[in-house]
Amino acid sequence: MALTLILIIITILCGSAVYKEFKSQNIFGVSLTGLSTILFGFLSVTTII
Repeated sequence: MALTLILIIITILCGSAVYKEFKSQNIFGVSLTGLSTILFGFLSVTTII
């Protein structure tokens, strides 16, 4: 349960980083943080299941 909460918090932080990098028009940053968001989101969902 604790791992799930940690992964969800990391996913939310990565999502806010995507918004920040998109706002500054940094395409490389958007792609890396977007990939991190997808990865941690997938891991948090699979941990819940």
